[in-house]
Amino acid sequence: MTRLVYLHGFASSPQSGKAQFFYRRFAERGLTLQIPQLDRNNFKGLTISGQLEVVEGEVQGDPVILIGSSLGGYLAALYAARHANIERLILMAPAFQFPQRMRELFSEFDLARWKKEGTRLFFHYAFQSERPLGYQFVEDSALYEGEPDFRQPALIFHGTRDDVVPAEYSRQFAEGHPNVRLCLMNSGHELTDVLEPMWAETAKFLGFQNT
Repeated sequence: MTRLVYLHGFASSPQSGKAQFFYRRFAERGLTLQIPQLDRNNFKGLTISGQLEVVEGEVQGDPVILIGSSLGGYLAALYAARHANIERLILMAPAFQFPQRMRELFSEFDLARWKKEGTRLFFHYAFQSERPLGYQFVEDSALYEGEPDFRQPALIFHGTRDDVVPAEYSRQFAEGHPNVRLCLMNSGHELTDVLEPMWAETAKFLGFQNT
């Protein structure tokens, strides 16, 4: 089967609950889910460009199915829009409109302070504590489009109660992309309470005989 690569979310890691859930489910079918560390153990220096370089190193031009969560979903969409070797995508609460959202979530005062001080603290789920992130993250994000126009078949999961990335972003994206199937879930941003239903839909999408 085509190689499988999972892209974790912002301030997360390969040990995230969703990543490990899908890793186990694929392993039960004798398949390996590769889960790269997207920040290369340097959260402070994180950028979208740097994460895409990690994806490139993992994919290496091979046919690949990309699975991504939140910011990882946005990264998967960006990468697929630029690389035809990506065969399919499975996106969970993808952070569409991410560059725009960065400007909406932080006031001009907060952005100016972040830029002046050089870093800002964010809660990092892998460490369960705050870690500094450099302002280059904001500047680099502005180089990318909010809605990557990929054309590969895709399955998108989004929680109707998502208070981090509005489900409306995925709904609008799906309406303009006949290659996308949208599954709205009665859940929030993490989607950790609907893992089994997501796996069932994923298995169908990938053509597995039994879920």
